[in-house]
Formats: sequence, C-alpha cells, structure tokens
Amino acid sequence: MNYVRASLYAVLSLALLLPMAAQAGDPTRGQQLSQACAACHGADGNSVNPEWPKLAGQHAEYVYKQLMDYKSGRRENALMAGQVANLDEQDMRDLGAFYARQQMSTGTADESLAERGERIYRGGIPTAGVAACTACHGATGGGNPAALFPMVAGQHAQYNADQLRYFRSAQRANDNGRMMRNLASKMSDADIQAVSEYMAGLRAE
Repeated sequence: MNYVRASLYAVLSLALLLPMAAQAGDPTRGQQLSQACAACHGADGNSVNPEWPKLAGQHAEYVYKQLMDYKSGRRENALMAGQVANLDEQDMRDLGAFYARQQMSTGTADESLAERGERIYRGGIPTAGVAACTACHGATGGGNPAALFPMVAGQHAQYNADQLRYFRSAQRANDNGRMMRNLASKMSDADIQAVSEYMAGLRAE
C-alpha cells in the first residue's frame, strides 16, 4: 500500500510540474525562431530602424504578452499579425527567453529635449495629472517584469514616441487598466517627444 501511495504521489507531482515546464522559455530554441524576426529587429534584437523596437534585454514575459496580443488582435499591427500567425504559446515564450538574454545597445538622447524629458519622467506633469514614469518603469528605465511593465531605457526615441501617440489616440489599446492611454491622453506632442528622448538615453541597471 505504501508503495502504491508513493507511486501515485510521484505521478501526481510530475503532472503538476509539467505545466510549469511548458511555461519556461527555451532561449536556444528561441534563437532559432528569431531568424524570422532578424530582418526588422536584428540578429540579437537590436533593431537599426528607429521605427522598430529593440527587443534585446526586454523582459521575457513582456515579449510573450505582446506576441500573444498581436495574435489575438488585442494589439493591432498588420506586419506583426502575419509574423505571429503560425507561432504557438511555447514559441512565443522561447522567443521571449532568447531576447531577454541579449544585451540592448546603448541609446542617445537629444540633449535639447532631455532636460524637459527628465522632469516628466521623474516628476510627471502635475498640472495635467500625469504621473511620473518612474512609478512603473523605474528610476533607470529597467521596468518591472513581475507587473509586465517594460524596460524603456535605451529604446529608440521614435519608437517610444510612436507608442505614446498610439496610446493617446487609442490606436494601441492593450495596456491593462488603460494606464498608458489615460496618461498619454494628457500629454502634448512636445511632452511625448521630450520624455521619449530622455528614455532613449537611460541605462537600465
């Protein structure tokens, strides 16, 4: 009886562990899958075109969520919809694991805008009801992987500015609780450009 009970316990324990194993991303397999992404995002996730995001160093769970959102249509982009069409959830986790292990290239900020951008990033815009970006993305722009807040440090200023404008117009609407839409809706073009330039020059720690 004890042997049967022990065997049953072992089987049940293994069954409980299997879903956890499936959740883990395989960076080696992710690297293989990333070959289809390299044309836009670079072989190591550092895109050259400022309209396309750098994925290198981005949190694995955040990459996974965005890919899932593209596939479900929650985040709309015709090019990305085609890219994710044949990916399953494990593929997306593997890609996230690969990119998370890469090193993001350093970015530079337009110094003429960075001072205003720093004030917004660190102090928000109190008169407009815009909270400081540090609350979610951290003092150095490293983000918060547990809360699915992305790393913004070193990201192309143009890409970040584009995303803020998309949130402002609700063209992008895959933010939980409308957090980014609510903030961006209170920001001017000048605010968006300044804070995007500042984030591009940050170094995540």
